[in-house]
Amino acid sequence: MKHLTTIVFDAYGTLFDVHSVSEKSEELFPTRGRQISELWRTKQLEYAFIQQIIGRYQPFDEITRNSLRFTCEQLGVTLTEEKEKVLLDSYLTLSLYEEVPNALKQLANHYHLAILTNGTLNMIQPLVEYHHLTPYFTQVMSIDDVKQYKPSPAAYSYALDRFNCKREDILFVSSNTWDITGASSFGFQTAWVNRKSQSVFDRMGQQPDHIISNLNELVRIVCY
Repeated sequence: MKHLTTIVFDAYGTLFDVHSVSEKSEELFPTRGRQISELWRTKQLEYAFIQQIIGRYQPFDEITRNSLRFTCEQLGVTLTEEKEKVLLDSYLTLSLYEEVPNALKQLANHYHLAILTNGTLNMIQPLVEYHHLTPYFTQVMSIDDVKQYKPSPAAYSYALDRFNCKREDILFVSSNTWDITGASSFGFQTAWVNRKSQSVFDRMGQQPDHIISNLNELVRIVCY
């Protein structure tokens, strides 16, 4: 791919399955696991977007805790301190999507790889290390350093500055349509991971350069 030197990945939902927390949620709250997982994720993103809009930054680990507390209160389940810790710790061991390790290994032979996440470093670094992915990444970046949540242009600019390259040198990969919209608007090449073809891309004037169902397809596009 012309000019491409660096591939930057979103983390949650792209490399790591955020809904793998539903298994632990189900253990703690039988029959409610998936419902807790889905509302928790919805409120987590909503809180981040609201904090960005009103200009009152709150770190993502705090947002994750507060959105979990809201979720349990909204669903009428009792969240003890012990159960809260178990569920928050589950974010440090989220499941990887099956193809991710091998795909990263192949991509790292051709490009600089990085993560740019809304998560704080104390959330993402243990997760990367847990799955033994550290050798594949040149950078693991958190927007906590700039306190501007994606899809703010400042978040993508931070990645650009860290690599000291041009916008067209970076391919940004995410499963989140709002993230692809932000990265495309900023000027990055983009690849939207539409896992299981379950989503329709947002109608906001931006389109991804590539639509893939998993990272193996990305390998075929950029390495061969």
